[in-house]
Amino acid sequence: MSSLLIVTDAWHPQINGVVRSLERTSEELEAGGIRVEYLTPQAFKTLPCPTYPEIRLSLTHRGAVRRKIEEFDCEHLHIATEGPLGLLAASVARKTGRVFTTSYHTRFPEYLSARMPVPLSWSYSWLRRFHNSGSGCMVATRTLERDLRDRGFDNLMRWSRGVDEKLFKPYEGSVLPADLPRPVFMYVGRVAVEKNIKAFLDLELQGSKVVVGGGPQLDALRRDYPSVLFTGSKLGEDLARHYSDADVFVFPSLTDTFGNVMLEALACGVPVAAYPVMGPLDVIGDTGAGVLSEDLKEAAEAALDIPREHCRAVALNYTWAACAKQFLENCIAARDRYFQQSMKAAAE
Repeated sequence: MSSLLIVTDAWHPQINGVVRSLERTSEELEAGGIRVEYLTPQAFKTLPCPTYPEIRLSLTHRGAVRRKIEEFDCEHLHIATEGPLGLLAASVARKTGRVFTTSYHTRFPEYLSARMPVPLSWSYSWLRRFHNSGSGCMVATRTLERDLRDRGFDNLMRWSRGVDEKLFKPYEGSVLPADLPRPVFMYVGRVAVEKNIKAFLDLELQGSKVVVGGGPQLDALRRDYPSVLFTGSKLGEDLARHYSDADVFVFPSLTDTFGNVMLEALACGVPVAAYPVMGPLDVIGDTGAGVLSEDLKEAAEAALDIPREHCRAVALNYTWAACAKQFLENCIAARDRYFQQSMKAAAE
């Protein structure tokens, strides 16, 4: 495979695991000589998502998307999201007989039900049709793979994640206020209702709580939790230094499919406290680099005793090079499956 077009509704200015995963995987593929192109909302007129203005929704139609896909002239098409752009691209691929893969990054049914009364069964039925229409659906973890298979999803393929160990590492010195009581319990990520951040903020913990990130809940939580330090969004080395300054990374989400932020925290030598759910079960599991418990306070306090060097050692098992290799192998396998099925159908 010599060229790849990635279609994604999730793109800058969004700062999230989907965007980071696509960018880092693409960088590794390009380093290996593969031409990678993107089709994102930036190519069209957009409007802000009503509940999340950072998310831009594409205002376009199938003909325009088809022209863009043909202009890029890439060997393989990967559709990363189920938004307006992803739906149109999948429709074009089906109409033109183009092989494509998808990836399942977000537990959209759970996110949607956190905001409005939409039955999970309705959302999963729609997502199942979308992903099953391709030649392969990539998932980040074994737990997610089992869950989706039980829901009737086909052709599931594992695509793990990586961490930039040169950026995310233990740093000397502190970026947090010197008078901030220790230990420091930190959350990093989007400040949004589906992240279940209140479960962390409501914990009675000795020391301090710090929230790094932005999102639609930020102003309200700042108002409701005046004792918590909200730093806003951080990037690059500044973000890595914030991780490194924490004593425990608390991951309260119940709906993430993976949780790249856990790997970033571990690479900085920070143990993780989380619920025993999809994502933490796969990343932390029985590695000893964190504590999983239905009692998040208990997990956070117990994680203080975990050696920081062990946390980093666990994170170093995840590389973007291995992630990109797995992605490429999935694309090739999906293409082989598609052409074999096409030949079989033609023979019949």
